[in-house]
Amino acid sequence: MSKVTVVGAGAVGATCAQVMAIREVADEIVLLDIKEGLSEGKMLDMFQASATMDFKTKLVGVTNDYKKSANSDVVIITSGIPRKPGMTREELIGTNANIVKSVVESVIKYSPKAIFLIVSNPMDTMTYLTLKATGLPKNRIIGMGGALDSSRFRCYLSKASGANIHDIEGMVIGGHGDTTMIPLVTKATIKGVPVTQFLSKKKLEQVAADTMVGGATLTGLLGTSAWYAPGAASSSVVESILKDQKRMIPCSCYLEGEYGQNDICIGVPAIIGKKGIEKIVKIDLTKEESEKFEASAAAVRKVNNILHEIKAI
Repeated sequence: MSKVTVVGAGAVGATCAQVMAIREVADEIVLLDIKEGLSEGKMLDMFQASATMDFKTKLVGVTNDYKKSANSDVVIITSGIPRKPGMTREELIGTNANIVKSVVESVIKYSPKAIFLIVSNPMDTMTYLTLKATGLPKNRIIGMGGALDSSRFRCYLSKASGANIHDIEGMVIGGHGDTTMIPLVTKATIKGVPVTQFLSKKKLEQVAADTMVGGATLTGLLGTSAWYAPGAASSSVVESILKDQKRMIPCSCYLEGEYGQNDICIGVPAIIGKKGIEKIVKIDLTKEESEKFEASAAAVRKVNNILHEIKAI
């Protein structure tokens, strides 16, 4: 019997729970929030939907009762305040660091063997915080960002080329930030054919630019952070873990020499299976991509340093 707990019943957390329930990713899903009745109400609503959508996942909603999360195989942390228009992910760090640290400490009491998927922003830094605060093995702490950014990259490639999005392969590595992510245009394909055969250099530059501000674009349109794609991306990572799919998914991983980096959580392609991060995949980057990755890592470290300044770790 597989069990997943989603902490945070906001739009992202609830959407993630809904996608997992419909796809029957786990046998049981627990949705937990500090706001009285919110998780219970959303899970009751989902259960009523199961009557017409024919999924059998057990759904549990609780208010701040971490005992109900006991023995979870995977715990998804979406807690924290969302971005507002004009706000960077980095500006969230002071508030969200305290929230995430408290949540992780509460969860681990009841699920000491769980794999953690971090969604809260700034995501790379919150992933790093979780690793340092818990002392858990690095394979059990995963940041979701690359999975989401890659889905946005594929979206914009599809819109620009007219190709079916399911025929498109494309990855985004680096930090999960508007200026730090790196869409790997040189590696993107449509049914194995390089996208450079379908789109001009100018159009591909625009696709990359649109991808990098994909989150900010939606924040501007919606007035808050997006939730459908983040929820679906989170579900896809969990599904690869619980079903041991061993999919290669760009995720924020703790590096110890890979890509020339140490003591940092940042987006790289990884094989995701029942043990969490089972292997970090080394791919050849162009000189320009390598330089961008180094710059991205430096930017992530700058944000990580704030954790030390505020004594979060």
